Amino acid sequence: MRRAAVIAGAVLLLSLTACASGAPGEGGAVTESTPPTQPASTLYPSSSSSPLAPGIGPGQPVASGDPTDVPPARWDAIVADLAERGVTGEPELVAALAVTWSSGALGCGKPGETYTQALVDGMQVIVTADGTTYDYRFGQSDTPVLCT
Repeated sequence: MRRAAVIAGAVLLLSLTACASGAPGEGGAVTESTPPTQPASTLYPSSSSSPLAPGIGPGQPVASGDPTDVPPARWDAIVADLAERGVTGEPELVAALAVTWSSGALGCGKPGETYTQALVDGMQVIVTADGTTYDYRFGQSDTPVLCT
């Protein structure tokens, strides 16, 4: 009985030690370098009447190429961001994808930065304007992150 208690205690101690050491970086935060659940190279548009339609889950296309398939606040934020960057052409939706990101970096981690380590449900929206493709990422908010 005592031997079993000692073994159980050792296993518990090892488990806690492993958790306490965290991931690389301080406090368990790591630099994001993993791609989203579905990489942009495999995006494809589909005909879905709603970007939040039942049955649409992570890695599933949610837009048909019509900007009205992206929630209005998010589309307006993309248009405003492009205007701030001096893009004068009308943005066209290429694809939008429901994604569960592996961290707060939304799949666009920058070297040396740390991010919250939690699954983040969001959206990836690919647009073109003036012959350039832009990859926008959203987490829970309507604030876009341009992934470069």
